[in-house]
Amino acid sequence: MSTEEKPVAPPSNTQGIKSFISGGCGGVASVLVGQPFDITKTRLQTSAPGQYKGAIDVVKQTFARDGITGFYRGMGPPLAGVTPMFAVSFWGYAMGKKIVYNLTPNRETQKLSNAELAFAGFFSAVPTTLVAAPVERVKVLLQMQGQGGEQLYKGPVDAVKKLYREGGIKSVYRGTGATLARDGPGSAAYFVAYDLVKAKLTPEGQDPASLSLGAVMVAGALAGAAMWSFAIPPDVIKSRLQGAPEGTYKGFMDCAVKTVKADGPTALFKGFGPAMARAGPANAACFLGVELSLQAMNKIF
Repeated sequence: MSTEEKPVAPPSNTQGIKSFISGGCGGVASVLVGQPFDITKTRLQTSAPGQYKGAIDVVKQTFARDGITGFYRGMGPPLAGVTPMFAVSFWGYAMGKKIVYNLTPNRETQKLSNAELAFAGFFSAVPTTLVAAPVERVKVLLQMQGQGGEQLYKGPVDAVKKLYREGGIKSVYRGTGATLARDGPGSAAYFVAYDLVKAKLTPEGQDPASLSLGAVMVAGALAGAAMWSFAIPPDVIKSRLQGAPEGTYKGFMDCAVKTVKADGPTALFKGFGPAMARAGPANAACFLGVELSLQAMNKIF
């Protein structure tokens, strides 16, 4: 009987814990590798028309102004929030798959269809957004601040305090809907692509869990590219919503309409180059961290 046809085994009681811990490990690796690309993307998305000629110009201006440390500005929020954010994402994905199994008790194989994987991926974005939205809000403000002008925030904690003072918890969580609009479809594509590529790279008759680390990194890189293929337009809206002064936009749709009206439809794809450049190495590092930590935990419990 092949791996794809064996009867469904009851979900492990420890799977959620393992997914949570391994997701956190993968997230830390992702941020350390991807931060320079991320700050380039955010500055392209939120800059005034004509401020930068393109991604390379952002890199040149950032380095000229702040040196190499400028590419790690605003890393505090994602690094502090990345462990719970990615941990919750991978835990949510495991729980999404568990929901599918619970709803289909009479299934004959444990292999999930692409639609079922997409559901689990989308589901993972729901709890993750509760962590990701305020982290993204602070990160965007700190990264924009690095473009010059008045320095409003001394750091992540100061930013949270001032946001709460000016608008309460609503201000801290501004852009939550946009974050879910980005991460729902994006996470669905992310996990489906990873599973598909792993299956393609797995030799006949072998378990995908035994793939080489090189193959894992290839699958992770392609999964990241798949995610950002869907996520860029809502990410642009999210960045502008979260970085704009209070009262600039009424919400997600108002921001989208004003962005297209002011800068044209291509504005919704600003930062696509840096995002895709980041997707490969950052997500290769993420899934490498996930798989290595899973292997270690599987030996312990």
